[in-house]
Amino acid sequence: TRLKEGLRSQVSAALKEGRVTPTELCQRCLALIKSTKFLNAYITVAEETALKQAEESEERYKKGQPLGVLDGIPVAVKDNFNTAGIETTCASNMLRGYVSPYNATVVQKLLDQGAVLLGKTNLDEFAMGSGSTDGVFGPVRNPWSYSRQYKEKSVPKPHSEDKESNWVITGGSSGGSAAAVSSFTCFAALGSDTGGSTRNPAAHCGVVGLKPTYGLISRHGLIPLVNSMDVPGILTRCVDDAAVVLGSLAGHDPKDSTTIQDDFKPFELPNLTDVSKLSVGIPKEYHAPGLSSEILALWSKAADLFKNAGAKVVEVSLPHTRYSIVCYHVLCTAEVASNMARFDGLEYGHRSGMNESTESMYAATRREGFNEVVRGRILSGNYFLLKQNYEKYFVKAQKVRRLIANDFVKVFRSGVDILLTPTTLSDAAPYLEFIQEDNRTRSAQDDILTQAANMAGLPAINVPTALSERGLPVGLQFIGRSFQEKQLLTVAKWFEKQVQFPMIQLEEVKRQDNGVFQHQKSASFS
Repeated sequence: TRLKEGLRSQVSAALKEGRVTPTELCQRCLALIKSTKFLNAYITVAEETALKQAEESEERYKKGQPLGVLDGIPVAVKDNFNTAGIETTCASNMLRGYVSPYNATVVQKLLDQGAVLLGKTNLDEFAMGSGSTDGVFGPVRNPWSYSRQYKEKSVPKPHSEDKESNWVITGGSSGGSAAAVSSFTCFAALGSDTGGSTRNPAAHCGVVGLKPTYGLISRHGLIPLVNSMDVPGILTRCVDDAAVVLGSLAGHDPKDSTTIQDDFKPFELPNLTDVSKLSVGIPKEYHAPGLSSEILALWSKAADLFKNAGAKVVEVSLPHTRYSIVCYHVLCTAEVASNMARFDGLEYGHRSGMNESTESMYAATRREGFNEVVRGRILSGNYFLLKQNYEKYFVKAQKVRRLIANDFVKVFRSGVDILLTPTTLSDAAPYLEFIQEDNRTRSAQDDILTQAANMAGLPAINVPTALSERGLPVGLQFIGRSFQEKQLLTVAKWFEKQVQFPMIQLEEVKRQDNGVFQHQKSASFS
């Protein structure tokens, strides 16, 4: 079967050979978006501009001058990246109706490569959350809720009205992008990752989620949450595709002073045959409270897989991991409080009709524009930054952050090449169960295995590994050395090949599909 082949060998080849045109590909994806509308993965579908971009791509292919591997490939972008001419809402009333005058650098780079932008995907409001359930456009549904694998395993509730509420969450905050890739409506999508917001939904939706090294990809035009941790993330259906997208996005951007100065050379991933020179670290602290026995067993199995293939597998310690979630909470809310100050109702976004005084207008605008989660984080952050608390909380958290980053440095200096950990504590929770707990509690639990990589600025990737007993995807995470994306992705690709993660069987998609598209269901642009 050619289903598991990547993008470069497949869709790109099909486009070059004329077996499918960019317009046909775009139309099929748009039709799929319509037929999977119930997933609520997209906030805005840019049908007209997408078809126009596809036509332009078609002209280039006719002349035999495609711009690269991504030319004519349908992609989606999380709705916290600015897109000129297409609304950017951050799933908030504060920015509903806002159209940015410019493209985020990553969006511009995709368009410069000829990619076709289908639309903007759903998220937690201002990317604060781990379920994609808290945006003003409603929650995103996990495509696996409608897969044959899940339906066969899930016991229908006795009450018929519960049939509709059996669906599970996508994880977050980039849940729309993960659902879009998982349900075949696009070939790659951009997310953002501040504490795990790309890897978490990737794990729950059975797709690859890459968080690059901080500074490798420009943040210009990504509406900031936590400037010192935010990174644009990449969601694809296979590791090779993530490498292709990374190659077109990475590198210095004069508009973002935190990006690397050197040029980035795109790479093709080698097929690793010999892992005997590899040293894989298993951090014992990641055996966290609440880790399901199922995921623990899978993690051990994966470690054995490396060991049996000749790799050196060693238990390592990252002693400050247990403080990291608290430290993350302090730093995250402090930066959020600072970043959210720009939404004052004066320059852009929502403005309240309250006009007794400037202060009352500010207050009413922010009360009407932000949901409780955002307001709560702003309040916490401002509390930590109060003059009497600044040293006690913010400065102390910065010091702990340095210790956490140093833990990783020490482990990598000891000769370990890559770390293997779980991505999430369990498989995806049913929506009705997930919303029983408040956003802060949920985020603290769900970010526990992912946020340390953000605090240390390291590259990390979720690789779909197996299906749980409930028929839902479970992923494992690889954390690499700083700027060693090639090594990280090469190991991830080897692992992906070993585990042979099953294809989602979506009845809705089958009905839509025919012909050549059947061959490109999995990954298929690299």
